[in-house]
Amino acid sequence: MASLPKDPPEDAAKQSFWMPGNYVPTVQRTNRSFQACNDIVACFMERANVEKQYAQQLSQWSNKWKSIAESRPLYGSLMTAWQSFFTSTDRLSSLHASISQALVTEEGARVKAWQKETFPKKIFCGFKESHTNTTSFSRAQRPWSKKLIKLDKVRTAYFKSCQRELGALEKEKQSNENTAMSEEKKERFKQAREKATEEKEKIRDQYEKTLEDVSSYTPRYMEEMEAIFDSAQEEERKRISFLKQTFLSIHRHLDVTNNESVKAVYSELHQTLMAIDEQEDLKWWKNNHGPGMATDWPKIKEWVPPVKKLKRKKRDQKGKESNPVMIGGVKVRAVYEYVGEEGDELSFKAGEVFLKVEEEDDQGWCRGVLSGGKEGFYPANYVEVAE
Repeated sequence: MASLPKDPPEDAAKQSFWMPGNYVPTVQRTNRSFQACNDIVACFMERANVEKQYAQQLSQWSNKWKSIAESRPLYGSLMTAWQSFFTSTDRLSSLHASISQALVTEEGARVKAWQKETFPKKIFCGFKESHTNTTSFSRAQRPWSKKLIKLDKVRTAYFKSCQRELGALEKEKQSNENTAMSEEKKERFKQAREKATEEKEKIRDQYEKTLEDVSSYTPRYMEEMEAIFDSAQEEERKRISFLKQTFLSIHRHLDVTNNESVKAVYSELHQTLMAIDEQEDLKWWKNNHGPGMATDWPKIKEWVPPVKKLKRKKRDQKGKESNPVMIGGVKVRAVYEYVGEEGDELSFKAGEVFLKVEEEDDQGWCRGVLSGGKEGFYPANYVEVAE
């Protein structure tokens, strides 16, 4: 029997599977699976047409060049080699034509037959599975929903009684502080407050009993809902398993070449198909649309300051020449990474050490030389003196 979690996650938006009506995505999955079958058939019927057209084009190409080759001045093994292209092409054309036929008569027909058997319909009710699941989920949730509505009403009544008691307390306090008020009138305020308190306690008792009733019913409700959900999961598992085998069967029709590069493509495709795991798919659905849904708890996000990028105005030749040149230079270490935007600017990584050979100008720029010998300008506040 299902039991309540020790620390149930909050669901303020009431999006959880357990809330009334939120089983709908699981029910609608049947309709989407039926449509997926239609899409799969249409997809590979189109591929079958591509294969058929390709087979026809191969045959046309072969027939055209057969007659041309016979009239050309080639002979012996060279002619035999040329003609072998047409022979292999004819065989390839037949192969692709058979692939087209197999996709239509085997795979397409198989999926349609399975689809008809797997998705029986109920008159005026759509798919039988969808109707059954809707009815079962609705029946399981009906008493739970009624209890929730009752709980919400008694909770609202309790909150209102608390508000009335608070108002009565304020009035009683004011009457006690009013020396001009008669004792008889003060007594009436006291009685009103006591009545409000008594009413609040009475409603709270109802609230607690109603909550206890909901809590005691919850395990049964969870057990019924999970049983219906597991049944829906099993039907979906069968569909996933069938479509996996269908994809693998289609792959066997399409994988027709021994060319290593093409073989690698089909090998990767095969690995992808073999990676289909119904259990993992069902687990994903459960975690995203079923009992395993989690709550996105709010948390602090650290503020990250924006990066301020320095810009340099064009230095005139006179200003550049007037800056004092440092003999031997001074070693500096980059505090930040900088990527030069112009040809006469340096680019460096944070932590990189190079020489400063000219003092900072009035625009905040220095001239330096990288370890590789490149000379140029850089923003003065991007570096510090290296010790």
